[in-house]
Amino acid sequence: MAVPSDGGMFPSLSPEDASDAAMDAYSRVVSSVAESLTPHVAALQVSAGRGRGRLIGAGSAVLFTGDGFMLTNAHVVAGATAGVASFTDGTEAEIDVIGSDPLSDLAVIRGRGTTPPPATFGDAATLRVGQLVVAVGNPLGLAGSVTAGVVSAVGRSLPTRAGRAGRMVEDVIQTDAALNPGSSGGALADSAGRVVGINTAVAGVGLGLAVPVNATTRRIIGSLLRDGRVRRAYLGLVSTPAPLPAPIAERTGQRNALRVVDVVAGSPADRAGLKAGDLVLSAGRRPVAEAQSLQRLLFGDAVDVPLPMTVLRNGAMVDVIAMPTELPATG
Repeated sequence: MAVPSDGGMFPSLSPEDASDAAMDAYSRVVSSVAESLTPHVAALQVSAGRGRGRLIGAGSAVLFTGDGFMLTNAHVVAGATAGVASFTDGTEAEIDVIGSDPLSDLAVIRGRGTTPPPATFGDAATLRVGQLVVAVGNPLGLAGSVTAGVVSAVGRSLPTRAGRAGRMVEDVIQTDAALNPGSSGGALADSAGRVVGINTAVAGVGLGLAVPVNATTRRIIGSLLRDGRVRRAYLGLVSTPAPLPAPIAERTGQRNALRVVDVVAGSPADRAGLKAGDLVLSAGRRPVAEAQSLQRLLFGDAVDVPLPMTVLRNGAMVDVIAMPTELPATG
């Protein structure tokens, strides 16, 4: 223990002791989150066929209501007709798949009978790079496993596919908290124990990805609870972010737009007159600068509703009206 040079009576911590104290504080946070969150995360085994059927996969799920509804990954329950959720207090519940959305990699399941109380959900929009996060799940069949790390990056994109339809899951969280097979569908929580993500993929050593819990996620959950699927609108264009010419950027105050790479023949975009090479500046009278900006507008309530779009074509602003149709349901 170091003593101030003035011989005062108030000793200060040595660098070694200060490091130990910081580690203790870190450990206390992780332990607190683990203690509060672990009871609400289930180890999930899913099967195909009658009864408990043939085991086809395993993962994790997070309780989000008091009557047994849980959130997991769509790929965890893909092809499943039955399953069992097991909790750390010894509770087991057979589950039903309520709805699944492969294009967001989210699914809602429900446990029959009594289940523990729900976890508290937060908002991934508040996350900052470097922030402590804790992952709870069922990696490699080891129920109730806890790992910790930091938010390595936010705003990542995760490509998903269902049948011929492809989509980017927006604002994906990247973390170095260790994730392994079976972690999928588990919780990623902040230091207050609020669930801010659903762990979805292991992209490499020290590189895990989680679908964020945010306004879009809540909209998807609501659709899955209500309809068992997510209705989406379809335009039929392929685009990529691109910078606007300097004079246009200065005039509009917008630096980037979406360059149309391809337009599907006969699609709503084609019928609206959109062409490869167009720069889409706005849709629904909102600026668009990335694919996610457009995707946010293309939920079920946009089907058969006129969508005004402004594009830059050959140096001139052109206004078009597209009429999105419904994206066919995919399994």
